[in-house]
Amino acid sequence: MAEKLLEINDLKLYFNKGTANEVRAVDGISFDIYKGETLGLVGESGCGKSTTGRTIIRLYNATDGEVLYKGENVHKAKNKAQLLKFNRTMQMIFQDPYASLNPRMKVLDIIAEGIDLHGLAKSKEERTKKVHELLETVGLNREHAGRYPHEFSGGQRQRIGIARALAVDPEFIIADEPISALDVSIQAQVVNLLKKLQREKGLTYLFIAHDLSMVKYISDRIGVMYFGRLVELATSEQLYNNPLHPYTKSLLSAIPLPDPIYERNRKRVAYDPASHQYTDQEDVKMREVTPGHFVLCSEKEYLEMKKTSSVTTE
Repeated sequence: MAEKLLEINDLKLYFNKGTANEVRAVDGISFDIYKGETLGLVGESGCGKSTTGRTIIRLYNATDGEVLYKGENVHKAKNKAQLLKFNRTMQMIFQDPYASLNPRMKVLDIIAEGIDLHGLAKSKEERTKKVHELLETVGLNREHAGRYPHEFSGGQRQRIGIARALAVDPEFIIADEPISALDVSIQAQVVNLLKKLQREKGLTYLFIAHDLSMVKYISDRIGVMYFGRLVELATSEQLYNNPLHPYTKSLLSAIPLPDPIYERNRKRVAYDPASHQYTDQEDVKMREVTPGHFVLCSEKEYLEMKKTSSVTTE
């Protein structure tokens, strides 16, 4: 059994809590991430997936729940030494490669920020050498260190962002829609780079995206979010071959394929939240329908899914 690196227990993040304008961006979600794997987190815009990533890394303070990293509660880290230790092991790659880099800083100093903060270079020469090695690791040249962000394309900027995240030798990286702002031809290059770095450095990823086909390509397991809640969690194969939650089925039906005949006959599955409401008396929670395949459902729905799944696998 793989080592459990991250454990999320009933995590909540509410904005304007207790007011008429309360927004439950993350509403009691739980999942684990194991060392060396990539967990994909998908859902439509506004479902809370990016907020989940930012809460895990403590860019937002959780309203309730736990984020345990190697058994330690991230949100209970109080002093500077504890925070620095945590920040070194967990890094984030941001969605917008244009806004996430300081336009007034050279690439050398952008990448070296973490090196400086954690005292990872004993001299200016060692600092520069580390940055040059990082640039080459992500497919850029050491000559790029003396340039400013505006001199690069979107794909190159995202590589700089990846180099910055790698600078402190993290174990876990949250990639928050790292390819959504890039051209399709560049997206594959960035994802392949992430997979290559994972193999070479033993990294663990939380890969947040709304492109289901790309998430399937990079992820070992996938969690589906809807309105702040996790509605389904399974391996990539399980989720794509046997989706169980109506919302997941709707998402998968929207994926286009480069096949004209298929596209002419493809039928979209509409998800109507009104037809999937629960009463206050119903026990709605994540239930394991088949080994490793969890769905947010009531007891009645669980028994029906269990019955259907057993017929499907026979």
